[in-house]
Amino acid sequence: MKKLFFIIFLLPTLVFSQANFEKAEKLFNQGKYKLAKPLFESVLVENQNHSKTLEYLGDIEGFNKSWDKGMFYYDKLKKLNPSNAEYYYKYGGCLGMKAKESNKFTALGMIGDIKTSFEKAIQLNPNHIEARWALIELYLQLPGIIGGSERKAQKYANELLNISTVDGYLAKGHIAEYFNKYKDAERFYTKAIAVSGSKMTYQKLANLYKNKMNQPEKAKILLENYQERNKS
Repeated sequence: MKKLFFIIFLLPTLVFSQANFEKAEKLFNQGKYKLAKPLFESVLVENQNHSKTLEYLGDIEGFNKSWDKGMFYYDKLKKLNPSNAEYYYKYGGCLGMKAKESNKFTALGMIGDIKTSFEKAIQLNPNHIEARWALIELYLQLPGIIGGSERKAQKYANELLNISTVDGYLAKGHIAEYFNKYKDAERFYTKAIAVSGSKMTYQKLANLYKNKMNQPEKAKILLENYQERNKS
């Protein structure tokens, strides 16, 4: 009988909390993060371990570039869901952005945790594409003396090639472009276009022509070809 009374007493609160969550989720999907945030926070008052609410709040803090607050939510999610790769990836992303905006000495102390977070995401989800992209960027940006490595970046690009061919070619093109190997970058971006044909693949090659190879006319023709191929 006591249990029945408890359920009857709790039911209106649960219904109210669910209504707030659904309203907040709709606002979030519309990009209205400022309006969604207090509603999500009200859901946490009733259920402090509601994973999806915690994730949405972490994402909102990320959009707001509030890296410490974002890490707070993702760290809690990691502890609640230790086998979820996405939470390790998002935590590592916030940590990486904080490191990027910190002074060099502070950032240096974060590198190990950033790598560990992305590597854990890959361990939990061997097909995690975004974590590999993040590690590629990390190894390109780091000076060699503290762990930067073209070889390690290529390792993850090769893994991407086996998981998503277009991502693999784009990653290899990005690495080549970073090291000013523009003909190699052109070759890989061209392969990405052949595989995918997406606007993004065309844009990558067009940007290379315009911004790095001083061939704006070639970039223009390439984008015109994309428009011609995708006429409705």
